Amino acid sequence: MIALVVLATLTLGVLAAIFVPPYWRRYRRHHLMQQPFPHAWRQILKQRMPYFRALPADLQLQLKKLIQVFVAEKHFVGCAGLEVTDEMRVTIAAQACLLMLNKPAHFYPKLRQILIYPGAFVVPATQQDAAGVVQQNQQVRLGESWQSGQLVLSWLDTLQSAAVTDDGHNLVIHEFAHQLDQLKGAATGVPLLATVGAYQRWTDVFSAELQQLQQQLARGEATFIDPYAATNPAEFFAVLSEVFFEQPKQLAVRHPQLYQLLKQYYALDPLSW
Repeated sequence: MIALVVLATLTLGVLAAIFVPPYWRRYRRHHLMQQPFPHAWRQILKQRMPYFRALPADLQLQLKKLIQVFVAEKHFVGCAGLEVTDEMRVTIAAQACLLMLNKPAHFYPKLRQILIYPGAFVVPATQQDAAGVVQQNQQVRLGESWQSGQLVLSWLDTLQSAAVTDDGHNLVIHEFAHQLDQLKGAATGVPLLATVGAYQRWTDVFSAELQQLQQQLARGEATFIDPYAATNPAEFFAVLSEVFFEQPKQLAVRHPQLYQLLKQYYALDPLSW
């Protein structure tokens, strides 16, 4: 009898571990989304997010709900003496949540902390030259996306990216595109897709377009896509995500297959905004 009670208790404990946390998380998110969007946050969106004003009304409402959950769940950490404010939280969250519109909200499940520096920051780097000699140096960065649950941003560049919406550059979109790429593990330029056929189509188109970009740069030709995208497939996806949201018309005209794949993946059509 005691053994049955113990077994039953253990079984309930396992079931609780499996089902209760996700249920509680869904309940809490639903509750947060039902709360009125703070007036002060609306002012931040109006002041800092031209993107927000361009969105259709239904997407504006959806974005505000996503922002409320994102701000509640992610830990924002100021670095180099920076004091984190609601302006920082909301401005970053609004841009990050653009990438979640019209899809089941996952809120970047691997991401725990967002580290914010006042401006560009320096990180140690290791480089190996042609002779195989390894050198230690430092590199200046504006942002980084890590698989270990952290993302790093320059606040100055975050503000500048949010203010200018048509230059094809957005630091937050770039780094959070890496987060999407890293949902499955290491960033490879191929995010999680719905079907085997979708993976094949994505790989075929993106590989061909990346190779074309690299060949154009090797010939010294000017390119519409930022040369940094040619670094590797992961950067190609992140840069194209910036362009998709910021220069959709040019991307659709110059690289229609890329635009269609990103339109399907993000479940959005910025050309209609």
